[in-house]
Amino acid sequence: MDVIRQKLTAFILDPANHDLLEILKGARNGLVYGAKVRFPHALVMTFLFRSGTFQEKLTQTLQATKTHAKNLAAFVTIYKTAMFLLRRLSSSTRKERSSDSFFAGLLGGYLVFGRGDQGTVNQQIVIYVFARVVLALAKLSVEKGVIKDPRGRVKGNSWGVFAAVSWGLVMWLFRWEAGSLQGSLRSSMEYLYIDSGRWDSLRNFLIHNT
Repeated sequence: MDVIRQKLTAFILDPANHDLLEILKGARNGLVYGAKVRFPHALVMTFLFRSGTFQEKLTQTLQATKTHAKNLAAFVTIYKTAMFLLRRLSSSTRKERSSDSFFAGLLGGYLVFGRGDQGTVNQQIVIYVFARVVLALAKLSVEKGVIKDPRGRVKGNSWGVFAAVSWGLVMWLFRWEAGSLQGSLRSSMEYLYIDSGRWDSLRNFLIHNT
């Protein structure tokens, strides 16, 4: 057993095998991280806001966890594979170009999240990423001088404006175009803003909604 372990250790530490093993470990990390992030979120949201038996809710939780973990692992695998191939094809130096990560992400995003079923899990992942991209680009636009901000007013107030506009728009949509909102967000907002206006006894005023 020790001989096998030594050979495996030598194999994974060999620089010649690093690129391919990096893809394998990326897939592993995608599975683990996807499960760790999705399971507690899906568990809480499903048992709080979904109807059905305990078994049905547990099945929905595990299915959402499986989808998140599988898709994240698939994306990491495609991205790292594409980066590996782009480096090999770029030139004799085989160095990464600044555009490689964009095109690798473009490919992975389309193949994993952009095709077929646009389920709740995929929508949440893409929307989360999109929100972070918008914030990062806004920050870069100031830091790189695209937006002139000599007194720091844009930088100092940008988050407040972003938060205010986001909440103003989502509340307007919920009030007048609720059907356009994503299902879990709509359910959460119904609990907060609709159910809180309904009661006909002390019990469903303080303890349980009608």
